[in-house]
Amino acid sequence: MDIYQKALKLHSENRGKIEVKSKVRVRNREELSLAYSPGVAEPCREIAKDRDKAYEYTARGNQVAVVSSGTAVLGLGDIGPEAALPVMEGKAVLFKEFANVDAFPLCVGSREVDEIVQFVKLLEPTFAGINLEDISAPKCFEIEKKLKEETNMAVFHDDQHGTAVVVLAAVINALKLVDKKLEEIKIIVNGAGAAATAVSKLLLDAGAKNLIINDKIGILNKNNLEQYDPLRQKLIERTNPQNLSGGLEEAVANADLFIGLSVGNILKAEMVKKMAAEPLVFAMANPTPEIKPELALEAGAAVIATGRSDYPNQINNVLAFPGIFRGALDLRAVEISEEMKIAAAEAIASLVGDKLDYEYIIPDPFDQRVVPAVAFAVAKSAVENNLAGLEISEQEIKEKIAKSLN
Repeated sequence: MDIYQKALKLHSENRGKIEVKSKVRVRNREELSLAYSPGVAEPCREIAKDRDKAYEYTARGNQVAVVSSGTAVLGLGDIGPEAALPVMEGKAVLFKEFANVDAFPLCVGSREVDEIVQFVKLLEPTFAGINLEDISAPKCFEIEKKLKEETNMAVFHDDQHGTAVVVLAAVINALKLVDKKLEEIKIIVNGAGAAATAVSKLLLDAGAKNLIINDKIGILNKNNLEQYDPLRQKLIERTNPQNLSGGLEEAVANADLFIGLSVGNILKAEMVKKMAAEPLVFAMANPTPEIKPELALEAGAAVIATGRSDYPNQINNVLAFPGIFRGALDLRAVEISEEMKIAAAEAIASLVGDKLDYEYIIPDPFDQRVVPAVAFAVAKSAVENNLAGLEISEQEIKEKIAKSLN
């Protein structure tokens, strides 16, 4: 059996991948009276007097909704909410297994921005966090923006920001190997979708000065702003300082870093040869990278990263989102800010330490140091930037995260 047949068998035999499991037992009248009526009335009365008590007497503070319209499922495209449900169940499994977060898949039968926003807003009494997933651009930008403005939940679009955080972590370490600085290098981002937009923005926020975005219409410049939504128009104003035009071949000339979030086999070996000395190539299209790693290395690339697990340096979102939510939830963060994302990336990068190598620029997703380190960095940043609902010391943060993970 190949992996697809095995996966189908697993899903069929288990009728999905998640279930609801009780934390308490109900085996007799007393336990029934405590868990439900009449005893349950007392926490209800306490919460009615102080809504924040919901974090003390219910599971709300550890609950995340994984919300999707199924319009941009990785590798599958617009397949609809029902077909997206296995992916969202899988995301819920990763939340639980990696960070002990209770996540619930909620696939929405709407494609309208305002309807999805209203649906998610109505969930706020139950969920402390929202993980937006597999929602097509540009609607995903609008949905996230409105939810951040109109709710106090920690909202995170993993397709965008999870990718961006791990890319930044990998860039931080790859630059050490070639002795270059982020603010001095020329960066090409190929693609202008949700992930590419978020990666570009986070790199700029982290200090990049010369970043150029290229997509199917060519290099994004100030002459073609009208073809893009307002969010990406603002991003274009921060990129391409020379206002270059042309396509990928023109863009990659003398570039230090190529980041591909586009389609397979679009970056040619001849293009890599025209990049700057010791170029970095992050070819993350799945399942086929923008260039085969072997070809990129032959053409002179110093470091290769992909989205695949069968090559070194896999850019995997699971390095980011479990720890980010763990830290945000434990501090009751009302937002997941750019500062928190940069802190997460720096935490991931730091774990490589003196083992840094051309084939080891980011830790393995199963490295058990990742989630605690990312959670602490995010929680600390939330406190420093006045986005936390709790004011506690660094030692208390560490203790709280450790308790949540056990």
